[in-house]
Amino acid sequence: MDNLTPQQRRRCMSSVRNKDTDIECTVRSELHRRGYRFRKHVRALPGTPDIVFSKRQVAVFIDGDFWHGYRFPRWKNTVSRFWQQKIEKNRQRDRKNFAKLRRNGWCVIRLWKHEVKNNLEECLKRVEAALHRD
Repeated sequence: MDNLTPQQRRRCMSSVRNKDTDIECTVRSELHRRGYRFRKHVRALPGTPDIVFSKRQVAVFIDGDFWHGYRFPRWKNTVSRFWQQKIEKNRQRDRKNFAKLRRNGWCVIRLWKHEVKNNLEECLKRVEAALHRD
């Protein structure tokens, strides 16, 4: 059970940023510094990818570990039923959107927040490898 009133939960959730997070800005800044040009938050694509390289058909999602359920089965039982349902719904939506993009010929890259924080260079290499694939 949620320990906040609906008004408190609404206020708390409205303060959570879903785009232009510090991690996204870090990745975008470094890609731009390296000479890559891209669009951000393209609503016309399923899932509204965080970074889009249209000509190369590469979509990059930078996901928070909690909100998108990194290794969710391992820690699922540590959160309330409310959060279990919410995170599972996010995971299902992610799978559906990734599948749609792949069916349409897009290369989908998912970077997790902890990966970017721990090893930005490796994350950037993954994006660059996708951009130079043929």
